[in-house]
Amino acid sequence: MPLPEEESDPSLPELSEAVEIDPLAPNEPLTISGEENETPANATQQAVARRSSDPSAQKKKWAKASNWRPRMVRWQKQLARVNALENTLKSEDDASLRKRSLALRYRAMAGEKLRDLLPEAYALCREAGRRSLSMRHYDVQILGGIALFEGHITEMQTGEGKTLTATLPLYLHSLVGKGAHLATVNDYLAKRDAEWMTPLFEMLGVSVGIIQTEDDQGSRRKSYAAAITYGTAKEFGFDFLRDRLLLRAQNRMQTEMLGTGDGGFSGSGDQVVMRGMHFCLVDEADSILIDEARTPLIIGSIEDTVRDQIIETYKWAAEHAPSFELDQHFEIDDETKRYELTARGRSMVRALPKSDLVRTMGLVDLYEYIERSIKTNREFLLDRQYVIRPSEKDPNVDEIVIVDEFTGRLAEGRKWRDGIHQSIEAKEGVEISVPTGQAARITVQDLFLRYPHLAGMTGTAATSAGELRKIYRTPVVRVPTNRPPQRVQLPSRVFGTLQSKFEAIAKEVAEVHATGRPVLIGTRSIDKSVLLSRLLEDLNIEHEVLNANNVEREADIVAQAGGQGKVTVATNMAGRGTDIKLADEVESIGGMHVICTELHDAARIDRQLIGRCGRQGDRGSYRQYLSLDDDILKGGFGAIKYEKLKKRGEATSGSVDRLAAMFHRAQRKVERRHFRDRMVLMHHEKERKKMQREIGQDPYLDTPD
Repeated sequence: MPLPEEESDPSLPELSEAVEIDPLAPNEPLTISGEENETPANATQQAVARRSSDPSAQKKKWAKASNWRPRMVRWQKQLARVNALENTLKSEDDASLRKRSLALRYRAMAGEKLRDLLPEAYALCREAGRRSLSMRHYDVQILGGIALFEGHITEMQTGEGKTLTATLPLYLHSLVGKGAHLATVNDYLAKRDAEWMTPLFEMLGVSVGIIQTEDDQGSRRKSYAAAITYGTAKEFGFDFLRDRLLLRAQNRMQTEMLGTGDGGFSGSGDQVVMRGMHFCLVDEADSILIDEARTPLIIGSIEDTVRDQIIETYKWAAEHAPSFELDQHFEIDDETKRYELTARGRSMVRALPKSDLVRTMGLVDLYEYIERSIKTNREFLLDRQYVIRPSEKDPNVDEIVIVDEFTGRLAEGRKWRDGIHQSIEAKEGVEISVPTGQAARITVQDLFLRYPHLAGMTGTAATSAGELRKIYRTPVVRVPTNRPPQRVQLPSRVFGTLQSKFEAIAKEVAEVHATGRPVLIGTRSIDKSVLLSRLLEDLNIEHEVLNANNVEREADIVAQAGGQGKVTVATNMAGRGTDIKLADEVESIGGMHVICTELHDAARIDRQLIGRCGRQGDRGSYRQYLSLDDDILKGGFGAIKYEKLKKRGEATSGSVDRLAAMFHRAQRKVERRHFRDRMVLMHHEKERKKMQREIGQDPYLDTPD
């Protein structure tokens, strides 16, 4: 289908339907339907579909000429130029491709604009992918690559090839010789994606580096020296801070960009590992740029003077916290979730028995220790927010490891701030880690805003488009799917209690399992995945459980999850960075069925799970199960209304499906509150940095505890 007459260009070839789409339209191929299909019944169904959490259910048409945006017309022209070079490059040998790549690098370093080199660079990258990986970039992936080069966040559905699309802007930005970074959520994905795409880059004469948590300084320096570097956002941030600390120690702090090579470094002694910040492509952008934005990266400085006193006080507070009662001894602010002792609670603290070390602690500090311990005792639960496992450094010593709320994976090396982590260690009786002051600190927002060129990819970004544009100045673009989606949304089910909900889920799993279709069940926490697993065992349904306790088997479990008759119970980790491929016989019987057992704090997480079915035009279906004791209702409506709903649920038999919309309202309230928290954090960080610069301090190193 050609472009509308008023915007067509006779010099351009026709484009396929799959690439003609408004950049802000739903991410599905553009279709045109006659007005005769727009009956009132259809309109009602479409309105319901648009309110659902599944983007592929949206059917709004974007065929009018007034909806074509200038940037999409520009991108189509670029795509046409890329396609025009394909036959020429196919006829050339590998050596010629490498020479072309080298010539592009010379032109880029000589000052030629990258946007002028884009068509040839992307055509080279596509041909290298076809030869080295037997993977040719689709037209929609080229469009996505152009959007990424221009600094957008691209929303691409699961299975549409984000890893391959990333090679396009990474290669183009690497040509200027300043390095191109890809930041992802964990070491496993960074290493997997880098090793997978290395043959493509090697064919073009481009070096690839991988940053892993255990790497030493020498390995890191070598990886950053490569043309393209894969790593995690956490490691990029910590390397930036360590380099800044090193430069201060050497009294060679450079003004804005660190490690540019003009500081007169000698070949001896410690040297910085990063060579600068030029371009960063953020994979799973919503997870890194939004979900993790409230957690700053901190390099600690050890405090030795009061170590024993602090540890003893944590233990004392953990021992006595369970005896404090809500409303009588402490109160909880519904908005801020802050715990505060009442007059009776403070009196009780003063009356509690104390050892000599605890007695020397200030009374106000003792109040804070008790309030913190009460909070961790009530809100931080084993196998939900954290797990206990042997330390990697010493297998004979147990440690607390955070379970990432949004991915379900273990958050290696991370700790809760403000003494929360030490309070949990005291509660569980494991060795208490020494609280640390701050030697250096940076927020995720600050880190990525230091890159002159920033882009991102994710399967779920449109719902956070306003926030991403406001904070990072990165507009969100929905990239159309290569094939029309066939995912079917089944009506949501609402039950009174978690137990009745899980029993209904187990019954549906048994029914779908009997047909031979694979089933994926997403849970919000480890303990709930274990509970559901027990119900399936009672029904003699063979299944796999994928959560943070068996992350080492993740790749094997996911690889088999699309097989005929397979049943997989998983936390959020099944929705990030993994690809479930269906067995050949599964597609003909309806594809994968996904069951969501609870709404998450962010609708994006639910959409990630939904995206596991119906990839690349496959058939599939999903259903959302909810209950009146779900955590999302407490987070959205507060404790008082939640308790009323919970009591109503306990008195309810059967399902109350008409209440499904209430859960989505609660979810939106939680999302808005989290958005406000992130905006407040950004404002305070901005004001703090401004003040510190005015008095001559480094805002990353001279940070208050």
